[in-house]
Amino acid sequence: MAKKKAASRPAARAAVTKKWTGRHGAAKSSSKSSGKSSSRKTIKSKARSVPAKSRSKPKQRIAVSHHREEDFKADGLRAYAKYRDLGIADATSGLARAHVIRFSGPCNPEEVSKLHFHAVDFQMVYVLKGWVKTYLEGQGETLMQQGSSWTQPPKIKHMILDYSDDAEVLEIILPADFKTVELTA
Repeated sequence: MAKKKAASRPAARAAVTKKWTGRHGAAKSSSKSSGKSSSRKTIKSKARSVPAKSRSKPKQRIAVSHHREEDFKADGLRAYAKYRDLGIADATSGLARAHVIRFSGPCNPEEVSKLHFHAVDFQMVYVLKGWVKTYLEGQGETLMQQGSSWTQPPKIKHMILDYSDDAEVLEIILPADFKTVELTA
C-alpha cells in the first residue's frame, strides 16, 4: 500500500507544476495517454527551452506590516489622501506595491475628479471602509462600497468622483514604480 502512494506522488507534483504554467488540461491528458514518466520529461524539456534571463526573478523577502496610525503619510500620489505603505515594493525588489489609502473628507470634486491613467501592468483596489464612487472608461460610474473590489486594466482612463468621509482602500499595483498621466478635458 505504501509503495502505491509513493509512486503516485511524482505524477501529482507534475500536475501541480503544469497547473502553475497554465497547462492544467494538458497535464491531465498527457499523464493519461503517455504515462507518468513522460509527463515529467515534458516539464523538464519545457523548462530548458525558456531563456535563463526570463526565468530569473528578483529576490523576494517576507514583508510584515502591522496597523499603526503614525504610518499613514501624506506623501503619495493624491494630495487628498494619506498612504500606509505595506512594505511590498521593498520586499519584492519593485515587482509590486501595496498600500492602504485613507481619503481625507469631505470630498472636494474640484480637487479629486481628474481624469487620468496609470502606466501599470496590473492594478486592483479593495474597499476596506466606507464607499468610493468611481468612473472607469467603458464601465461608467460605479459605487464601490465596503467589501467591493475592482481591477483597472493598464492605461484605462478613470477618476474618483466622490467618497465617504471614512473611505479607506487597499491598492495593489504592478510594478511598484509607474507613471501617472493626468488628462485634460
